[in-house]
Amino acid sequence: MSIDLNQFHTVFFEESQEHLDTLEQRLMDLDLGQPDPEDLNSIFRAAHSIKGGSGIFGFSALGQITHVMENLLDQLRQGQRHPDNALIDLLLSVVDCLRRILQRYREEAEPDWDEVASVTTDLEQVLACKGAGERDEVGALQADAESDAFGFFDDPSADEAGSDPADTVSANNDDVGWGLFEDDPPSGAGPPADSGAGPDVDTSAAFGFFDQPAAPAETKPGNGTTSPGAAATVAGQQAAPRKSNAAAASESATIRVGVDKVDSLINLVGELVITQSMLKVLGEDPENLDPMKMATVLAELERHTREIQESVMSIRMIPVSFVFNRFPRVVRDLAGKLDKKVELVLEGTQTELDKGLIEKLVDPLTHLVRNSIDHGIETPDRRRAAGKPEQGTIVISASQRGGSIVIAISDDGAGLNRERILAKARENGLAASDDLPDQEVWELIFQPGFSTAEQVTDVSGRGVGMDVVRRNIQQLGGRIEIASSEHQGSTFTIQLPLTLAIVDGMGVSVGGQTFIIPLVSIVESMQPPAANLNRLAGSNLLHVREEYWPLLPLGDVMDVTPRHRDPADAIVVLIETTKRRYGLVVDELVGQQQVVIKSLEQHYKRVPGTAGATIMGDGSVAMILDVESLADIVQDPIEEAV
Repeated sequence: MSIDLNQFHTVFFEESQEHLDTLEQRLMDLDLGQPDPEDLNSIFRAAHSIKGGSGIFGFSALGQITHVMENLLDQLRQGQRHPDNALIDLLLSVVDCLRRILQRYREEAEPDWDEVASVTTDLEQVLACKGAGERDEVGALQADAESDAFGFFDDPSADEAGSDPADTVSANNDDVGWGLFEDDPPSGAGPPADSGAGPDVDTSAAFGFFDQPAAPAETKPGNGTTSPGAAATVAGQQAAPRKSNAAAASESATIRVGVDKVDSLINLVGELVITQSMLKVLGEDPENLDPMKMATVLAELERHTREIQESVMSIRMIPVSFVFNRFPRVVRDLAGKLDKKVELVLEGTQTELDKGLIEKLVDPLTHLVRNSIDHGIETPDRRRAAGKPEQGTIVISASQRGGSIVIAISDDGAGLNRERILAKARENGLAASDDLPDQEVWELIFQPGFSTAEQVTDVSGRGVGMDVVRRNIQQLGGRIEIASSEHQGSTFTIQLPLTLAIVDGMGVSVGGQTFIIPLVSIVESMQPPAANLNRLAGSNLLHVREEYWPLLPLGDVMDVTPRHRDPADAIVVLIETTKRRYGLVVDELVGQQQVVIKSLEQHYKRVPGTAGATIMGDGSVAMILDVESLADIVQDPIEEAV
């Protein structure tokens, strides 16, 4: 009896991708002074597993490289060879090559055998290197390997092996190679990184808004090899498995789910079947229908439906570590290329976010991290001159605030250069006065093509980027904000909804139209006593529990005529956002409900003050309010007076 092994290919590809992730993660974490034997064993096992599977399925290109790589790793774990930076760089470049080959097999395409032969030869030569000359010979081989473009950030003109399709998504969320940050598509022997993809949008512009000049276009020999004095370390990260973005179209169709979540869903479906049987019994005798029993069963049906909905949604929630764990490699490679010392700290890696959101976060986060390294963190000599430690720090954190996820990328670099941004704005014909608040100045960098970089390199300065970043985040229903202090650093904060699909909300009515307010933003609702209402500088204020809340009439914002103009006759919903607290004036409350979010931009157009729309039970359409953007138009006379 013959067995069709093709049916197991998908599992092999996914498991091999995880093994490659493990290889990269463990190699990055390896203590070169005293390598942990368990880390070395884990690295060896990952390579061995790929070798074994590739042999079964006849993927000889993978098997050929991992066979030699396995022998080299065996020397490390047996103590016959000591790891150093040059060897780690070479092994990481081999991991990149394996990702490209794996992608080719996914696409049922022939691997680049010239690249396979070259990488195999490099590994065999290193395998033969021992003794006093080992370090120098490995370093020389690594320089040759880098010239074949195994690193992430090589000069496009020197890219012979092609980009790595395993670690990016384009600005349009298409599956292109790591060439996301290059002007021209990679050429040479490697697999085409953007085969079948849409137009390539360069989102890598580091904008030169910082005091530090742009890095020179020339790159040092080795093109990505960590030079003496340059280092990148990783702190605070958790050893969670990292899910790469290779073959996004294939991987997006699968997700790993814990057995406990599946068991919970099965139990809820069982409860739903029992409730359906009860409804069937009641429906068989409609003439003697007991209204109380029917109401009870319908309440049970509603409860079970809601629980199933929540259970199904939880299946799509995965830790942000699947995105964060790619950045140690990004930081290491780019810091080494720019001769900078950078420590990366990852916080809140187990914070969960919808899988669809996580996949689309890769581009903007990668762009912001690269920008922080290139223009945020100064060179060691500049940091010493400024009285700072030679090693800069980048912190990527995630946290949940109510129904939102907040992701922040912070650095302790030079900060944004206000004067340079204003000068560039005027050069572009934008109205920019010297007395603009800092926050409005920072907003200028989101203008299309806004760049002040003095030199164009393969890392930065192409004048495209932050507008694409903000647009991508807005398409996810999110917002991005900037805070910066001169010589102290910058923080880019992204706020996103937990999920793209469902929101718990409170229905409110204004002028006969229904709007949905996210429940997590509501403090309380009330009909305010006239004695608690005050007017200051033309704006209404509500005094509640020793605090004054500025009021925003929803009818005025949405261009709807309300039934009640006087707040004392209306309902005030107290809203709390990340920016301020305010009261939303509406006609009446419709009731709490869970709604499915539909994109207005996709089906109609973007409506200011809204995060989307939903279809109500009677078939009508209700707008879902974006309370954060509404906070921007609230007039607070007390705050303005201060």
